[in-house]
Amino acid sequence: MSGRWVDLREAADLLGTSTEAVRKRATRGSLRSERHDGRVVVWVDDGRTEGGRKAQGEMSADGGALVEVLTEQVAYLKAQLDIRTEELREHRRLLAGLIGRVPELEAPAETPTSFQPSEEPAQDAANGSPGPAPRSGGAEAQSGSEKSWWRRVFGG
Repeated sequence: MSGRWVDLREAADLLGTSTEAVRKRATRGSLRSERHDGRVVVWVDDGRTEGGRKAQGEMSADGGALVEVLTEQVAYLKAQLDIRTEELREHRRLLAGLIGRVPELEAPAETPTSFQPSEEPAQDAANGSPGPAPRSGGAEAQSGSEKSWWRRVFGG
């Protein structure tokens, strides 16, 4: 293996990189380095410079494939985001329609104060829904039903 000892600046020129990058490689141990007369010198193989450039070319080719894969993934994710955005718009439209119907669905303002048998429970039972439960207690239940439950509990 032929090569030579060169200073950091010359090694950077031979390797096609910055002086700081050569210094870091020497620190990490990926380039063999020594101190001569207070200066750092690195060993550069004659074949390494050409091989290093070839390896960088191969890395660029592999990097191109990686970029292509990542571009495809980004396109897929953008399509998924567009689908979810459309779903969200549809959900908002449906919710707005339901909110618009809330006044139609509100309970009547007057509620019966006591249970009076009528044909309504029979009709409700025929429809499959249970009728109101009968109350007991006479006058006490009647006066209690005039107040809401929280007023009775908390004394309002």
